Amino acid sequence: MQNQLFIKSLTILIYLFTLNTQAAIFITPKAPEISAVAYSIVDYNSGKVIANNKQNYKRAPASLTKLMTAYVIFQLINNDRINLEDEVRISKKAWKTGGSKSFVEVGKTIKLKTLLKGMIIQSGNDSAVALAEHIAGDESTFTTYMNEYARKLGMNNSQFKNASGLPDNNQYTTAADIVLLATAIIRDFPQFYPWYSEKEFTYHGIKQYNRNKLLWNDHTVDGLKTGFTKKAGYNLVASAERLGMRLISVVLGSNSVNDRTSQTQKILDYGFRFFETKTIRKIKKELPIASSTKNMLKVGTSKTISFTLARGQFKFSDQVIQLDTALSAPINKGDIVGKLLIQFKGKTIASIPLVALENAQQANFFSRMLEAIGF
Repeated sequence: MQNQLFIKSLTILIYLFTLNTQAAIFITPKAPEISAVAYSIVDYNSGKVIANNKQNYKRAPASLTKLMTAYVIFQLINNDRINLEDEVRISKKAWKTGGSKSFVEVGKTIKLKTLLKGMIIQSGNDSAVALAEHIAGDESTFTTYMNEYARKLGMNNSQFKNASGLPDNNQYTTAADIVLLATAIIRDFPQFYPWYSEKEFTYHGIKQYNRNKLLWNDHTVDGLKTGFTKKAGYNLVASAERLGMRLISVVLGSNSVNDRTSQTQKILDYGFRFFETKTIRKIKKELPIASSTKNMLKVGTSKTISFTLARGQFKFSDQVIQLDTALSAPINKGDIVGKLLIQFKGKTIASIPLVALENAQQANFFSRMLEAIGF
């Protein structure tokens, strides 16, 4: 009978911190004012949007477009459709492309790896066009790859019309979409992501420097990309990692190189100073179950879960299992049975799905009858 009463309780405290929460003071100020048209700062692991302004507002991407160009190329390399050692012939169109250049020469052949690094590190427009032509025959066809991969990533407010980011009235993106793209590059291509932290690129005897000044100003920043056109203004997407927490920031439409750098630094510092991300890799508990061939059911988290909250709160939180209903067979492995709640002063600050980690078959009719009458 005691067992029956316990399983009908839908909220179970599994861990209670006894620290004096009354003595702890937490202040999370509003995000700082940013002199840019739009911005977003997001935790890489949890996906939590820490702060934003007009993150879904469509803007000209300028050279942030090259993040999408690179993403397509990385995918094709992983799929063995192209190779870093491929020889790429430089067309007249690629050679004549204006804006930032890697200074490739028309008619020459250059290794794909060299062009790719030139595009990533010093933002060569000529390299971007040459790569697009090598892969798809022409730049216009290459953009079909770009837009298709963008859809798969959920970048529903972006459209690409060229590989370089040179002005086109029908080319646009958003801060939120660029966060998705940057996240995918870091997550899916760890072998290539370190290139975004390289500070210089030399080709044809000409040394050029990465335009992301934060690589010099902040040792925790390890990518990603700058962009500028008159229409777009000054853009910067950056990622930094401090004490195991990685943030991605996107600033669109700043007024100058110094502005995009200082404004990005400002929101990164805000995110790291006032927030923290915790990761739960494995939670496993046994809870009583009714009408089953077993007395206890293993429940827990099915995968690694990360969540972002105000810095310091986790240390003073309670972890509570909240069941959707009292556990009763039959239950299949993988069924969601409730939530693991992280609570601070009675307020839920994170909610994690809780699943059955095993099957629980229903007991026979006689056993269920005995259980019902308390035997």
